Amino acid sequence: MTNFSFFLPNHRCFALILRTNLKLMLIGLNNVTFEFGARVIVEDATWHIQPGERIGLIGYNGTGKSTMLKLLVGEYSPSLGTVEKSRDTTIGYLHQDLLSFDTNDSIMEVAMGAFEKVKQLEKEIEKLGHELEHSDGMDADKQETLLMQYTDKLHDLEVLGGYTIHHRTEEVLQGLGFPNASLNRPYKEFSGGWRMRVLLAKMILQAPDVLLLDEPTNHLDLPSIEWLEKYLIHYQGSVVIVSHDKYFLDRMVNKIVEIYQQQLHIYSGNYSYYEKEKEIRVEMQQKAYENQQDYIRQQERFIERFRAKASKAAAAQSAMKRLDKIDRVEQSEIERPNLRINFQVDRQPGKVLVTLKHVTKKYGDLTIVEDTGAEIERGDKIALIGANGKGKSTVLRVIAGVESFEGERVWGHNVQESFYAQHQLEALNLNDDILEELKGSGSGKNELELRSLLGCFLFSGDTVEKKIKILSGGEKARVALAKVIASKANFLMLDEPTNHLDLHSVELLADALNKYEGTIIMVSHDRFFISKTATKIWEIIDGEIKEFKGGYTEYVEWKERMAKQKAMELKNQDNGGKNVEKKSEVVTNKAENAPVQTNNKAQGPNNILSNERKRELQNLQKQFAKVESQVNQLNGQKAQIESDLGNPAFYSDKNKFQQLERDYAALKQKLSVATKQYEEMFEKIMELEEG
Repeated sequence: MTNFSFFLPNHRCFALILRTNLKLMLIGLNNVTFEFGARVIVEDATWHIQPGERIGLIGYNGTGKSTMLKLLVGEYSPSLGTVEKSRDTTIGYLHQDLLSFDTNDSIMEVAMGAFEKVKQLEKEIEKLGHELEHSDGMDADKQETLLMQYTDKLHDLEVLGGYTIHHRTEEVLQGLGFPNASLNRPYKEFSGGWRMRVLLAKMILQAPDVLLLDEPTNHLDLPSIEWLEKYLIHYQGSVVIVSHDKYFLDRMVNKIVEIYQQQLHIYSGNYSYYEKEKEIRVEMQQKAYENQQDYIRQQERFIERFRAKASKAAAAQSAMKRLDKIDRVEQSEIERPNLRINFQVDRQPGKVLVTLKHVTKKYGDLTIVEDTGAEIERGDKIALIGANGKGKSTVLRVIAGVESFEGERVWGHNVQESFYAQHQLEALNLNDDILEELKGSGSGKNELELRSLLGCFLFSGDTVEKKIKILSGGEKARVALAKVIASKANFLMLDEPTNHLDLHSVELLADALNKYEGTIIMVSHDRFFISKTATKIWEIIDGEIKEFKGGYTEYVEWKERMAKQKAMELKNQDNGGKNVEKKSEVVTNKAENAPVQTNNKAQGPNNILSNERKRELQNLQKQFAKVESQVNQLNGQKAQIESDLGNPAFYSDKNKFQQLERDYAALKQKLSVATKQYEEMFEKIMELEEG
């Protein structure tokens, strides 16, 4: 008889490893299939969330990212397979449906709802303390018992950090953008975005083992996003994030789970790593597909040639059987919803589209801007950035003419504007179908033209008759964008246009805006989107609009340099150094005369710069403006030729196609020279201003 006893130690080790892995797993899916009616969301999916993981859950709009989170928390049950959770695992789930919650409690009280155990202990301690105060006539043993209970409760309170909950709650709320003065205001007084921050604060303070965050950055400004990044990087639990913010995912996650073609594809690394790795996987699959196709063709030729010959019939039969059994490799074409966004301009405006003069906007005691001014010129692509509460959306509404204000707003010649408001999605008529909604936009297009436009936004056939009320957030965003494009405006005002769009759609929108020949001013918290589209930065500082002539990356670098200089100045002050006052004056003048500029008030003379350097700087700035205009013009021509090269009609005429290629090569050369000149001038200006 064979002795199998030598297998037992290994078997026991395997069982121990299995139990250890199950203990490590906080929550997971095992061979899960989930369907909505006839539509399969995932099929035979397995995914285990381990302690300490920061996971980005990604996928195109409509693939089921939010559905996956609902499966994990048990709101939905799988058609097949199981959702498993460790008995002690706690889960925090932030999602849009939480906004239905309402209360008269202050936001401080709502956030402190995270400490239910601590608050219960405080009540028990208060009760025991009251009993001890009135224990004079009590039995000594009972007094001692009460005192022991009181001491134990105090110890438990200390272990739970009960003495610091007020401080911790204030710290988190402040990090998410709430000033101290607002902490005792009733929760119901706040808008949806601010309410979501309070609920996020409460969830963070609860410190669950697993945080599930569905689009957490949608309602956060840039400073709050940066604070959340720093907080979550050091968070002790695991985090699963659904987000369209590429920068946020790159800085936050160490694993990507992609929902693609009803499967879960797992990548170790951040979003940038995922992009590279997916490209490699697709390329390898394509090569395997091509190699297999070559093998299949060879076998088919062999079979065709020798199947009729008696001497080779058996070999041909074997080859046929091999082909029947072969596991076919699929071709690696990436299926993705490619929006065909093409902003068209009906007519060209004058050089200046909008001028703001002595504009003041206040809400009671709150001043947004005071006696400020600005100009928007043809071709500008401006990002209006800053913390929430600074008035970005308010300024955008002032420019759009939908917000009352003191001062003057002057439209330029031939301006045709379109305003995409932050509440645009809510402004859609929920009872309309998609086609009806576009018909009511006043575009003047007939039904055939509107159907063609909707096809570019992935609404085709009968889907154009779907009611707005049953659309997902991403689908509503596409309808709202289609309405903007239908206007053929030459001036776009966009307030958070990337909310509810997936990462791929954000990239397509950025590309479309880069090719757009009109003028843009936008409010966005998406740093990737801003860095791809903006050529100027506006910031509201001390009630004034200040402008930086350059992209977002340059702006961040400039801000960091200014911060270092300020830190050095403070260090010199702490060291009791001399000439501190003079250094402070230099920094102030730089802040006013370098790339960040105040548009409405005349700048004082720069006493630090010599007259000669001032003249050189002024001349260089004039040349820089010309080169910048030339670069913008060449980029526009390049985009046009690239569009022509993508048109099959040009390939039918050989001479025309060859001429187009020559023009493209010459234009790229000119653009390379102009871009180099632009960069050199920019560096020289920075040197002179910092001199």
